[in-house]
Amino acid sequence: MDNATTHASEKSLDAVRKFAESYAKRTGTYFCADPGVTAVVIEGLARHKDELGSPLCPCRHYEDKEAEVAAAYWNCPCVPMRERYECHCMLFLTPDNDFRGEQQEIGLDEILNMR
Repeated sequence: MDNATTHASEKSLDAVRKFAESYAKRTGTYFCADPGVTAVVIEGLARHKDELGSPLCPCRHYEDKEAEVAAAYWNCPCVPMRERYECHCMLFLTPDNDFRGEQQEIGLDEILNMR
């Protein structure tokens, strides 16, 4: 699949969106002030869910994505996020982060319109 032109399925996109909203609320984190960042990260997670069966972090380079999925370290929420609230993708931002917005929700239509 050509990741530059292939979009995630709407089913996976909505599932990842709902997970992200729930996780942000549960952890007291927020989405980025720029909704485009949130949309791109959710799209990347959903595309990996479609391609690999798991929401592998889309913000890193991997030599072997299947091996990374099996290791589970970078599956969202990744270990750094779960242990230290450090999200490399800027999807889940702590209240003291300068880039955080006020939102813990994003509409599916908003994500689809940013494609």
